[in-house]
Amino acid sequence: MEETETRACRIPTMIAAGFMLLGVSIAVAQSYPTKPIRMVVAWSPGGAPDILGRILSQKLYEQMGQPVVVDNRPGATGNVGAEIVAKAPPDGYTIINATLSLAISPGFYRKLPFDPVASFAPVTMLASLPLTLVIIPNLPVKSVPELIALAKSKPGSLNYASPGYGSPQHVSAELLQNMVEVKLVHVPYKGGGAMVTALLSGEAQLAFIAIPAVLPHVKAERLRMVAIAASKRSPAVPDVPTFAEAGLPGVEADNWNGILMPAGTPDSVINKLHAEIVKASRVPEVAERFAQQGAELNISSPAEFAAVIKAEVMKWAKVVRAAGIKPQ
Repeated sequence: MEETETRACRIPTMIAAGFMLLGVSIAVAQSYPTKPIRMVVAWSPGGAPDILGRILSQKLYEQMGQPVVVDNRPGATGNVGAEIVAKAPPDGYTIINATLSLAISPGFYRKLPFDPVASFAPVTMLASLPLTLVIIPNLPVKSVPELIALAKSKPGSLNYASPGYGSPQHVSAELLQNMVEVKLVHVPYKGGGAMVTALLSGEAQLAFIAIPAVLPHVKAERLRMVAIAASKRSPAVPDVPTFAEAGLPGVEADNWNGILMPAGTPDSVINKLHAEIVKASRVPEVAERFAQQGAELNISSPAEFAAVIKAEVMKWAKVVRAAGIKPQ
């Protein structure tokens, strides 16, 4: 009898505690942010994640009244920046503009200081950035079939650049190389900016790269874009065919950008930032600036973004195994 009465007394207390926690959560969401937010970009300045991150950060600052400071932390193909965010306090003040590399890393590294699924709280997919195949203009080719023919006639004579071992650009080139059975030489650089410099100097002859990083050079005819790794052409470069149109269906690589917080961040904070990003995405100027960079806004729910990451981890692990690349 006494136990029943004790349990009955506890129920109102538990309910009251629940309402108190709910009230705290709502209050946190309403006040967030009360100080600057740090947006980690795990790549060097000048690359697509940096450009798009800065466009978003400026609009969020205008909306929320607190600076969103872009912090470039390149290294280990995005893993340095990812680790920083994974181990940051889960309070909403450290976020990352992550890329496809986050989902590729498990296939390349035996041990990671984070889990691409369990260590993060997805906020939203931000943009789709299909990679394109770019070559230097003095190569005597203008299409994918011609490039393949040249590579087969001179095995090991063409260098392809990437911003690092295990990057989406690296994996995409390996996918192409294995599909058409050609021998290319991988030359990794420290970030997207250095990779573009290598192409412009002729040190590397080709690369998979996102449109934003090379669009000005393509327009100036300093580089030539021969194919896009997507299911459809990009409005930013409508004359560039897809790989399927070039005779290689299956070569698709979307180096998406998406916003993540550390795991354990309160749902109320996640939902608040998500709502602010949705609001920013509806501003025509933001969509236009993304489009100018060859990126397509692709806002999702946190759950949808989580599902994308899980699927990408599985997809690219298979690609890595098929390429015969041994994890480091």
